[in-house]
Amino acid sequence: MHNIAVSRPVIADLRARIERLDGGRGRERAVLPFGVEVIDHVLPGSGLALGALHEVAGGGNGAIDGAAAALFAAGIAARSKGKVLWCVTRPDLFGPALAQVGLPPGRVIFVEAGDEKTVLACFEEGLRHGSLGAVVAEVARLSMTASRRLQLAAEGSGSVGIAIRRWRRQTEAADFGQPTASVTRWRVSVLPSAPLPVLGVGRSRWLLELIRCRAGESADFEVDACNAQGRLSLPADLAHRPGEEDARRRRAVS
Repeated sequence: MHNIAVSRPVIADLRARIERLDGGRGRERAVLPFGVEVIDHVLPGSGLALGALHEVAGGGNGAIDGAAAALFAAGIAARSKGKVLWCVTRPDLFGPALAQVGLPPGRVIFVEAGDEKTVLACFEEGLRHGSLGAVVAEVARLSMTASRRLQLAAEGSGSVGIAIRRWRRQTEAADFGQPTASVTRWRVSVLPSAPLPVLGVGRSRWLLELIRCRAGESADFEVDACNAQGRLSLPADLAHRPGEEDARRRRAVS
């Protein structure tokens, strides 16, 4: 723990070196801020990189966490500019739920493909198109080769690509631990909602884990789920407790 005080200068120096090796492109990359300071603070450029590939998965293998991961991706897509292409192999998306996080049906072009190979092809084609704000695809497996193609396509067009990792069988979930070319990798788990003073269900709450971030730090956050504008927020009972968030960051870098 005695190295914590020097960890941030070391990380800042590492980021600068990576940007120099990358020809300075890292400094020019546009970002989409979450608007939550503690999240944006750990992301290079203070936001989610546009023109890049990102991965999202449920914290567990169940449908509830999987649905939360899809809504997290939808919230990001909702805050992008332009139409959104969403590629699936199973027609089980619930349109009203997407609309509740700011992504109405009129903004989404749904593509139902017969298999994952076709989904990946549509994913790449959508990213290369150049006029889409975001391209989302639900896939079980994502190889390094496929992810590199997607990352290059996103870099060329400026669109944000989101791969939602969904598994039909639990044995497929191990693939999520394999390296890919994605810029960030997120895991979303459902937490109990905040209690209300009256009978009813409070706003959904998630544990959001940033488990990989190129040139950045890993961290975890307890957040209120996306609202009707696709925005996350800190729960009221945590918003005024900076010490807890600092402790989380220290755990992430120690």
